Amino acid sequence: MEIRLEELETGKIYEGQILEGLPKEMPLKKDGWNFTWKKLAKVEGAMIFKITLKDSPKVIEGLLMLTLINDELVYMDNVELAPRNYGSKGKYKDVAGSLIAFACNMTFELGKGQYVGFLSFDSKTQLISLYQEKYGARIAMGRKMYIDEDNARKLIKKYLNIDIDNP
Repeated sequence: MEIRLEELETGKIYEGQILEGLPKEMPLKKDGWNFTWKKLAKVEGAMIFKITLKDSPKVIEGLLMLTLINDELVYMDNVELAPRNYGSKGKYKDVAGSLIAFACNMTFELGKGQYVGFLSFDSKTQLISLYQEKYGARIAMGRKMYIDEDNARKLIKKYLNIDIDNP
């Protein structure tokens, strides 16, 4: 899937892509990543996706891990930005938003029944308010959160420029 990423420092727009991530491509914790992506990529049922720029397809800007629960509910296990994209001083804007919107898009493809358009995930406590304010997520219970169909559509439109009603 094609996306656009904005470089924070210059405002320049770059053509990017979200592709399936292969275990051999996964970055290492020693390079500043928080998760052991090589292990996560080998988890049964895991679907790993990466964001890269089209001009530098071997440089991963962010990663996403999804699983399908009971063959009907899309669950976002992990989302992580490359260390160079952390916070307000990051290199590219909206890497996380693009990955979350992509996860939402997958709910329309893989979700079944009442779970079409419904993304479930657990949040770190310090990120709950960010998920609520920036992505329209809601608390189900404790740290368990979800993005409903309406907010999923909004995120897909904003970050992926896709109108889910008119693909």
